[in-house]
Amino acid sequence: MGANASNYPHSCSPRVGGNSQAQQTFIGTSSYSQQGYGCESKLYSLDHGHEKPQDKKKRTSGLATLKKKFIKRRKSNRSADHAKQMRELLSGWDVRDVNALVEEYEGTSALKELSLQASLARPEARTLQKDMADLYEYKYCTDVDLIFQETCFPVHRAILAARCPFFKTLLSSSPEYGAEIIMDINTAGIDMPMFSALLHYLYTGEFGMEDSRFQNVDILVQLSEEFGTPNSLDVDMRGLFDYMCYYDVVLSFSSDSELVEAFGGNQNCLDEELKAHKAVISARSPFFRNLLQRRIRTGEEITDRTLRTPTRIILDESIIPKKYAKVILHCMYTDVVDLSVLHCSPSVGSLSEVQALVAGKPNMTRAEEAMELYHIALFLEFNMLAQEETTVSKPACAAELSNSCLLPLSYI
Repeated sequence: MGANASNYPHSCSPRVGGNSQAQQTFIGTSSYSQQGYGCESKLYSLDHGHEKPQDKKKRTSGLATLKKKFIKRRKSNRSADHAKQMRELLSGWDVRDVNALVEEYEGTSALKELSLQASLARPEARTLQKDMADLYEYKYCTDVDLIFQETCFPVHRAILAARCPFFKTLLSSSPEYGAEIIMDINTAGIDMPMFSALLHYLYTGEFGMEDSRFQNVDILVQLSEEFGTPNSLDVDMRGLFDYMCYYDVVLSFSSDSELVEAFGGNQNCLDEELKAHKAVISARSPFFRNLLQRRIRTGEEITDRTLRTPTRIILDESIIPKKYAKVILHCMYTDVVDLSVLHCSPSVGSLSEVQALVAGKPNMTRAEEAMELYHIALFLEFNMLAQEETTVSKPACAAELSNSCLLPLSYI
């Protein structure tokens, strides 16, 4: 009725019987008749009883060499005796110094764990590349229209001029706001989707995968010859921040409404203002984006366009001190927080700083400045600055902790 598994040639069980030294284990495919697949059974012997002496010697020597390597690696990776080293280090210390060291280690460990949990809990900050992609998609604060194959592409003059030599020359011939420029491209095979992908590349520094034609090296060479080869996105945006070509907004600072009225049209106030681009600040900060969109709805933007004057945004210095403005703008253009600009020039002082000096308050420490800048970033909804500022403030906090401890830094 049933079939014994040992009768099949593909069985992996050892065959019992006969000379024990000749026992073998066979692993093979099932045997098929010629009217089936026409294949004969193939059996592979795993018995090493008949191997040559020199082959056995080679195998044994190879295993011995491998064993020696493992032993050597295990000895080299043996961890140091940290407890012994700590006992030798602390043998001549006072109890108070040891206690201070333990407290500092515990504080550092708690700070590290807090930082890790905060990084896991907070959402990922949007990078410059992602915000520039949204800027191209949603067309915030565009100031020029490109017409290609009867299709309008609203774009930003400053960004295209900073990224592409071709557009820098083309846009300089039509400086008026809202100009319509008809595109005439010599490179063959460029249609509307491909032109849109090209603009997306200038905004973000990467080609989308939806158009496989950009994988064609010949087309890329022709485009580079006609449009020029742009630098990386961060390099060109840093150049835009340094030179502020085609800036269309200025940021000024005041403490109350009376000063806003007094310096609203005064040229002396213009010397204290910071230049920027609406496209960049609206892309990086929802606070500025909502502010600029409200100006468009109320008609104030039309007045600025008619007079061809940059839009002026007056900020309350009690909320956003002027000394942090350049740090904020620098991060918006580069995704880098540079606190060195806070103390590089006396002109970066703010009204709140002067009031603190008059009131006899001491100068702010670097950690206090970092925390104040962190709260400003939350107010502006600029998450990249907030998260980067959290990282920057850690060394400052650690330095102040070390200065306040009894333990000298030379002991750590």
